[in-house]
Amino acid sequence: MSAPPDPRVLFAAERTLLAWQRSSLALMGFGFVIERFSLFLSVLRHESEDRVHHPISLFVGVALILLGASVSLAAGIGYRRFVGTLPPDAIPSGYWVQFGFLINVAIAIVGALLAAYLLVGAY
Repeated sequence: MSAPPDPRVLFAAERTLLAWQRSSLALMGFGFVIERFSLFLSVLRHESEDRVHHPISLFVGVALILLGASVSLAAGIGYRRFVGTLPPDAIPSGYWVQFGFLINVAIAIVGALLAAYLLVGAY
């Protein structure tokens, strides 16, 4: 007779997914702050509106936002693959394991849209 699967394995995978979610959101937030930092500097210097965007802060900020979106998507895919390897009785009945994956995909889409908005709005 085999022992029932340990539910802590699934919950540990979810905690790992949440840690990657926080990391991806932090990367995207930091990228947004870097992209908008040039606006803050131009306000402090009392510069005109036409010199608001500096290309270095724009590209570094957008790169960090896209990195955060990719991290979110990769973490969601990794979580989904791992959950697929678990035996069916390792997942509590009625527990919706796809919710974390869907949230990560939504975060990745929002990050990509934010990057596109910042790139289009800069020019």
